Amino acid sequence: MARLHNDEGRWSSRPEAVVVSDVRSGCWVLPWDPTQARSCQNPRKNLHNNLRSLNCMRLSAQLVLALFALACLGAPAFGQTDVNDVHVAPREVEKPAEPPEPSKPDLMASTPGLTAHVRPLKVDVDLVLVPVTITDPMNRLVTGLDKENFQLYEGNATQEIRTFSSEDAPVSLGVIFDSSGSMSSKMDRAKDAVMEFFKTANPQDEFFMITFSDEPEEVSDFTSSVDEIQNKLVFAVPRRRTALLDAIYMGVSKMRHAKYPKKALLIISDGGDNHSRYTEGEIRSLVKEADVMIYAIGIYDRYASAVEERLGPQLLSDITELTGGRAFTIDNPNDLGDVATKIGVELRNQYVLGYRPTKVMHDGKWRKIKVKLLPPKGLPPLRVYARTGYYAPAE
Repeated sequence: MARLHNDEGRWSSRPEAVVVSDVRSGCWVLPWDPTQARSCQNPRKNLHNNLRSLNCMRLSAQLVLALFALACLGAPAFGQTDVNDVHVAPREVEKPAEPPEPSKPDLMASTPGLTAHVRPLKVDVDLVLVPVTITDPMNRLVTGLDKENFQLYEGNATQEIRTFSSEDAPVSLGVIFDSSGSMSSKMDRAKDAVMEFFKTANPQDEFFMITFSDEPEEVSDFTSSVDEIQNKLVFAVPRRRTALLDAIYMGVSKMRHAKYPKKALLIISDGGDNHSRYTEGEIRSLVKEADVMIYAIGIYDRYASAVEERLGPQLLSDITELTGGRAFTIDNPNDLGDVATKIGVELRNQYVLGYRPTKVMHDGKWRKIKVKLLPPKGLPPLRVYARTGYYAPAE
């Protein structure tokens, strides 16, 4: 039992359970012993220091007990778990990356040259399909011919025609409509021509429309609704300059998303190009790679003053012939409807020849195609419209 000495020199039997040391007095007080007190040089001074140390010890003990009690009382609170608390984060499973959606062509990109890659004229690695149109000297369609009336060449080598058809297959069709300022006096007739063209459509056909002046604009995505195209065409107004080549670029690029293997573009314009980013040579290369037939209706003034207007008919003729289509030139806007109807009928009365090249070369090079006609006896000279070649697969 430890005893403490009070200020009057009497001993107390009050117990104390704290063990500390008093550095200032030089005496250890655990527990208190009178013999130890006597061994110090100044007992009264040491006793006073011991009392001060004891008071500090009591405060420390009380603080420790208070903290211990607080910890005991708070333990249940810390141990409680809210049902909304998440203590184990679920393991994240990495999802497979989805393929990016095909983006629309950035027509006005700053990088020069072509950036679109369109599917060439191939259904699979070997089979090549060639649409063919036959007309008489009066520019009328000739139908009813058979497989034996055709000869097909790749380069100088004769190719065996393995497939032959003349059925009316569904078409993916794009209309490229000139809305530049020079169309002011012809706009209404041109709109009527588009509607006449759509009258020849099949229910399965799909269409889109691009208008162009300073730059092309897609006003309607692929749709099977002729009314939707008509409603969008109402808002076309003539303005500004003519970016015809850029509009062809956009139309060919759009055909990458076509539903049907048979694809065609119809251009309705009144003159040449005077505001395009792409050049004529670049567009020629583009349409040679594309499996897209291009038709054109050119509405030209008899006395064109601008150079591009005078070169317009030749420009459209060259581009369309590369694809197996053709260009129609009219002087009177009243003839627009009849010509548009004629093109629609022609698209649905073509012969399609299919062959597998005798020499399959996966070198990505251009292959020339030539179609010759062996007409039945008694027919006048006939003209053949077919594409001039295709690009072989690169691998």
